[in-house]
Amino acid sequence: MPVTTSKHVVASCVLAWGHARPMITFAARLVQLDPDVRVTVLVTAAHFDRLVKESTRSFEEGDTQAAQRLRIVCVGQPNHPLGDGCIGPFWKTLLAGEGPVCAQTGTQHSAWPKPNAVVLDIFAVQDTKIVRSISGSSVKVYSWWPGETYTFLCSFGDKKIGGRGNLHQQIEEEVSRSGRSYMDVSMEMINVPRGEVVELPGHPPMYDWELSPQQSLIVALQFPLPDEFALSIFPLTNASQATVDGIISISFESWEPEAFKLARKWFGETGRPVYIAGPLLPTASKATLTANEKSQSAEGAEIQKLLDDTLARSGPQSLLYMSFGSIFWPVGSPEKVWAFLDVLMEMDIPFIMSHASPMAVVPDEVKAKVKEYGKGILSPWTPQQTVLSHPATGWYVCHGGQNGLTEAIAASVPMIMWPFNADQPSNTALATDVHKIGYELLEVRTAHGLNKVYRTGYTPVGTVDAVKAEARRVLTQAFGEDGKEKRARLPAIREAMLGEWKEDGRSRRDVLAFLESL
Repeated sequence: MPVTTSKHVVASCVLAWGHARPMITFAARLVQLDPDVRVTVLVTAAHFDRLVKESTRSFEEGDTQAAQRLRIVCVGQPNHPLGDGCIGPFWKTLLAGEGPVCAQTGTQHSAWPKPNAVVLDIFAVQDTKIVRSISGSSVKVYSWWPGETYTFLCSFGDKKIGGRGNLHQQIEEEVSRSGRSYMDVSMEMINVPRGEVVELPGHPPMYDWELSPQQSLIVALQFPLPDEFALSIFPLTNASQATVDGIISISFESWEPEAFKLARKWFGETGRPVYIAGPLLPTASKATLTANEKSQSAEGAEIQKLLDDTLARSGPQSLLYMSFGSIFWPVGSPEKVWAFLDVLMEMDIPFIMSHASPMAVVPDEVKAKVKEYGKGILSPWTPQQTVLSHPATGWYVCHGGQNGLTEAIAASVPMIMWPFNADQPSNTALATDVHKIGYELLEVRTAHGLNKVYRTGYTPVGTVDAVKAEARRVLTQAFGEDGKEKRARLPAIREAMLGEWKEDGRSRRDVLAFLESL
């Protein structure tokens, strides 16, 4: 017999660790806050095993009952580059109050109540359409905003709030006017900057080319089916947001308060809520967090040894950690990464570099050089929070994505930013110019990113020699007095961020309000 009591929330991840990891943490928070809630998280085969392990980082041994109300179900291998469009068969099963079968393990899950709400990634345009076509308005659909809010407002907000509006409609109008193909117009509108200054409240002005300082998003990601990104995601995202019942954001209000005011104004015009859920960090004890995270990395033990040895040999805050997340990589200029590593070794700075992107190819000569150096590790998957929280870690070279930035603030580690696209350039501007807790590397930019920087008027050169010169200057500052000043600002920012989940914190209140609305 199907279960007829309890609230049931369904959440579905897309193929990006930075989107999926906080969603698992959010799901754990829901079952911990409300004993009447059950959560089904649908994931593709790409992340299933790792997310199952990640889910344990939010529960202690005494949380068995809560943990049993969170289940992770694999929907199989995706046909779409982001995993969008997989939800259909599983949604019909869940809507019928039946138990789904996991495509990875073959497990027949128990029947749970029909879903009260579904949380779908902002880029899950097809899944959103599928859910609406099957269940209409009988189930609330919430858009999962897995990054910094300013970027979503700028890229996918209505024009009246400073966003780009309905791109699909604009593309169709240009196709009708010019006779060009939808693909050509779409690629141009998404990837070609117009030299406009982008301004939103509370955010430093930037030229539009600075929102993609490395390469176009499609070139930067190099999806197996890039056409899908230009045809079925970006152009339709604004219109898709008009069909959802509200927003759930992984950001936090103290980081970008003006952005949340604008988001609430936009959605509030139609009576729809904006729920803030960040920071979404695992809550288990440090021992549990570290052990479970290190188990996800083949180099976990080696990394721990280097951290401990560095602390003993060079003292606190002497090691540099470097990661561009699980997707991004400078595919057009990897030589700039190797040049940066050369400077690290030249300056005798111990380091750990994660290269999780499927596009990252480390040359044998680089591997040999790092091995001979003896104070560096190259790892395809790194226990990031373990590294950041270790007292040996002093600086974090990152792309500026919301998860890495949140984890760095939580560990009070200042950043050296190397942004590519998405929310990274905007987060970088907030980190460097507003909160003043990091530096931005400018010479690593490529293509139209080598145009003038609005905030300084400087035009990057972009050569390997320029990268090395900038790296030496920034690293000297970072490990000197200027870096100490930036580090000294972090505790207050950390306290404000973590305060969002205290009893009277904004995020805790918002998530409780979401639960009460079910």
